[in-house]
Amino acid sequence: MQLVNLSNGTVLADRVWLADNFKKRLKGLIGNPGLKHGEALILSPCKSIHTCFMSFNIDVIFASKEMTILHTIENIGPFRFSPLITRSHMVIELPVGHLAATGSKAGHQLQLTFKEAVL
Repeated sequence: MQLVNLSNGTVLADRVWLADNFKKRLKGLIGNPGLKHGEALILSPCKSIHTCFMSFNIDVIFASKEMTILHTIENIGPFRFSPLITRSHMVIELPVGHLAATGSKAGHQLQLTFKEAVL
């Protein structure tokens, strides 16, 4: 899957994982050595996150069901809690610095697409 910012044409991630059940959302990135450039984790449904037991910083996007960015947090460190974003349907966790590098901000429209396999 590929995550694209339709508002400015940038690619946020080429490798996207989905945490769409309680167990996957609870684990999130805990125990992961870090997100590499081009990777993202989507937690859905989700209105807030914590970074307890993580060992690296991340950038965070809170998005609506229609994938409009509602709120962003840059460079959130380990053992932190985000605010509750009541209108959020999903949270997208990205490598630190990715929000600034892609210019992604509140109001932008995102799209998740499936990449075609090359044989």
